[in-house]
Amino acid sequence: MQIPDETVAVPEIAWRQTVKLPAQDSAVIVVDMQNDFVKQGGSLVVPDAAATLGSQQRLLARARSAGVRIAYTQDTHFAGDPEWDIWPRHCEADTWGWEIVEELAPRPDDLVCPKSRYDGFYGTWLEHFLTNVWKARNLVIVGTVSSICVLHTAASAGLRWFSVVVPADCISALTDFDQALTLRQVSWLYTGSVTKSAEAISFTGGDSEQ
Repeated sequence: MQIPDETVAVPEIAWRQTVKLPAQDSAVIVVDMQNDFVKQGGSLVVPDAAATLGSQQRLLARARSAGVRIAYTQDTHFAGDPEWDIWPRHCEADTWGWEIVEELAPRPDDLVCPKSRYDGFYGTWLEHFLTNVWKARNLVIVGTVSSICVLHTAASAGLRWFSVVVPADCISALTDFDQALTLRQVSWLYTGSVTKSAEAISFTGGDSEQ
């Protein structure tokens, strides 16, 4: 078995300069942007998560203007959840830490999917809405934690043959390695598109162009 060196080179990441998506069959998925992960006083704060809020807000504004649908995953746990044997107690249902951050508060016509594990598709109604209700084929995935819930959700989307787009300034990781791993896997293994900025993503044919 080959043992990695203490310092590992990052494989090439295939950055896209621009990504144009048809608004009518695209959706944005906001992964686990909840107080426990983002806000001071949360039980599992990702240090860079708050810094992504501005980019995410601007992306959501452009998406909504074009008529693109928005879905949120919401990490949700109850007393005795085995995940608390792995991580500190977090995102307990109906607590402050469980709530989606105020800056990204869902609107009435957005979809909120409570989830119990890392994958936003696991045991939720996300796939049903994306496929059968919204007829979405292109998914822009943002949120936290990059190498955990974002990557598992992107992987699950890729395995279902959705076209996945991840802007680097809209996801946050615990380490630089984890951030690079996420972007590399999305662009290479799941043949998705990664951009350095959400500003590189545009939606065509939507309400804003009418």
